[in-house]
Amino acid sequence: MSVWTEPAPAKINLSLHVIGQTPKGYHQLQGLTVFTKLSDELTAREAKQDRLAITGPFAKALSGEGSNIILKALDLFRHHWPKSLPEGLDITLEKMLPVAAGIGGGSADAAAALRMAARLSQTDISIAELAEVALELGADVPMCLFSRTCIIGGVGEKVQIVDPFPKLQLVLANPGIGVPTAQIFRLLKSKKNPVMPPLPTHVEHSAALALWLQDTRNDLEIPAIELVPQIADLTREMGKLSGCILSRMSGSGATIFGVFGAEKQAMSAAKQMHQKFPNFWVAQSPIM
Repeated sequence: MSVWTEPAPAKINLSLHVIGQTPKGYHQLQGLTVFTKLSDELTAREAKQDRLAITGPFAKALSGEGSNIILKALDLFRHHWPKSLPEGLDITLEKMLPVAAGIGGGSADAAAALRMAARLSQTDISIAELAEVALELGADVPMCLFSRTCIIGGVGEKVQIVDPFPKLQLVLANPGIGVPTAQIFRLLKSKKNPVMPPLPTHVEHSAALALWLQDTRNDLEIPAIELVPQIADLTREMGKLSGCILSRMSGSGATIFGVFGAEKQAMSAAKQMHQKFPNFWVAQSPIM
C-alpha cells in the first residue's frame, strides 16, 4: 500500500505590525515571516473513509478537538475538486510543535493536508487555485501553503516571496502555555500602528537584515506578556546569549525566538536556554 508524507513547517513571524482594521473588524497586518525545518508531519494511506489519528509529544493538546482542521481541509478540497482523491485517506498527524503557540501549527497542518491532496489528485491544480482554497481555512493558511520566507499583508492572506534571504539559525522557546489569538487581539490597545519599513535592497546580507529588524516590532507582544509574563523572561534571557541578533515573540505567542548567524552559536544558545528553563520547550533549527 502506498504511503505519502508531507511536512508542516513551523511559521515564525520575525516582525508583525498591526496597521489597521477592515470594515468587518479584521486586523490588517504587515510582517516578515520565515519557516523552519522544525515541523509536524502528515502521513497518509488509502482507506474507505477519511480518518485522522494524532501522535507525537503534543498530541494530547489536540485530544479534545471535535473536528481537526486537517479533516476540514480534506472536506474543502473534495468540495472544490470532487472525485479527484481516493475514496478515503487514513492520516496520521505527528504533532511535534506546541499548540496555540504563535508558530502556525494548525494552519501549517491544514496547508500540508492541501499540498498532500494536490499531489494525490487526478486533477491538475495550480498553486494559485490551492491558495484560494487555503484562505477559506484561515488567513495564515496561504502563507503556510508556500512555506517560504515572505512578506505578508492584508489580513495575512497577501504573500510576497522573499528570495534570496540569509541562511540564519533560530532558537525557539515556549513556556507550555497556550495563548488564544482572539484574546490577544482584544487586549491590543492600538489597532492602527506605524507601518513596517520596506525591506533593504540587499536583504540577503545578514547585517542589512539585522539593522532592518531593529526598526520593526511585533505589536502583539505587549498584550501577550500581560497574559503570559514568562514571554518577557524568555525574550530577555534569549537576547543576552552570545550571537543573538534579535529576540522577539512570534505571532500571538507564547513562542519566542532568537535569531543567530551561525549554527554553533544557535546550538550553544539552545543548550543554555534548556538548562535555564528545563521545563519549557526549546528547539533549534535553520530557516528553510
